[in-house]
Amino acid sequence: QVQLVESGGGLVQAGGSLRLSCSASGSIFRINAMGWYRQAPGKQRDLVAAITNGGSTNYADSVKGRFTISRDNAKNTVYLQMNSLKPEDTAVYYCNANLKTSRYSGSRDYWGQGTQVTVSS
Repeated sequence: QVQLVESGGGLVQAGGSLRLSCSASGSIFRINAMGWYRQAPGKQRDLVAAITNGGSTNYADSVKGRFTISRDNAKNTVYLQMNSLKPEDTAVYYCNANLKTSRYSGSRDYWGQGTQVTVSS
């Protein structure tokens, strides 16, 4: 059993900052990558940022230079530091992890429950 728990969402003013955290727990053999997605009402869920085991990062163009993704491997935790927030960043943010639960299992995706981020103008 694997569980992803997110925290850090909330309401902030434009230009403010927020830091999201996501911790994975349970039977985890290896995490291949972790990332953050977001979804606004009536829109599709899109990748915001991701980080792989090799340390490679990927950001949506809309957040480059403002958001930073990082990972604490010892704690199986991924963070998203969000600075210079804009109203357009308002969405539910979902944590994602691609991982193996044992040496012999295949990799699969797990999702957190989502945390609301609201940025006021």
